[in-house]
Amino acid sequence: MDTNPALSDTLRRILSDKRAEVQARMQEASQSEIERRARDADPVRPFMQDLCTAVADSRVGLIAEIKRASPSGGLIRDPFDPAEIAQAYEAAGAVCLSVLTDEPYFQGRPEHLQAARAATRLPVLRKDFMIHPWQVFEARAMGADAVLIIMAALTDEEASAIEDAARALDMSVLAEVHDEAELERALGLETRLIGVNNRDLRTLVTDVAVTERLAPLIPADRIPVAESGIRTADDVRRMAAAGARCLLVGEHLLRQPDVGAAVRTLIGAA
Repeated sequence: MDTNPALSDTLRRILSDKRAEVQARMQEASQSEIERRARDADPVRPFMQDLCTAVADSRVGLIAEIKRASPSGGLIRDPFDPAEIAQAYEAAGAVCLSVLTDEPYFQGRPEHLQAARAATRLPVLRKDFMIHPWQVFEARAMGADAVLIIMAALTDEEASAIEDAARALDMSVLAEVHDEAELERALGLETRLIGVNNRDLRTLVTDVAVTERLAPLIPADRIPVAESGIRTADDVRRMAAAGARCLLVGEHLLRQPDVGAAVRTLIGAA
């Protein structure tokens, strides 16, 4: 069910399609089977801990994103080599990776996450629309170390169930919010990682002032992560001044010919 009447028609359609997709995949792999695959996966890498270390060391905790396309941006990068991109991100100073696995809207695939993770030592967030705990086990089975919870897309009970599944697998959780009401709900979860998405879900317009408004409201024991609309070193400094030294950046980096140079330019002067 939709929990936020302000959702864009695009997000409503994505969530509707995702429910049908997940139901179909659950018919292909039972709960016991997906749990077995999760148990057999490589050990979890410390996603949240690595971000905490970066912040403690006064570095930018960059979660560099890998995606081929998006509903708002269309095709972002072609040719698209997730392993090559991941290696360039790691060499340039990224702390973690985020990899899109949604295929209908982002042209993502589980293989993209697997290739990126195998090519680096970095922890990897599975970026997808998580609506059921089954997907968390699926994420771990494909090698993910963390998952995303979009508060606008879930009830409190659904969000808690997804978080519980992740914690049982020692995975990190990034809880994403867009406004004060969603932030209050996210603080009811146990995760320390609170993502502030600067993209308005109704208009799809981005404004980094959203993080400047919400980050100061996040308690000191949580870690703000600014998402979307971060394109310049000045944006990075603005986010840090607001209290968000962790960032999730993708499209801006991926549209540059040299993604490693783009990372260094973005975070080098922060």
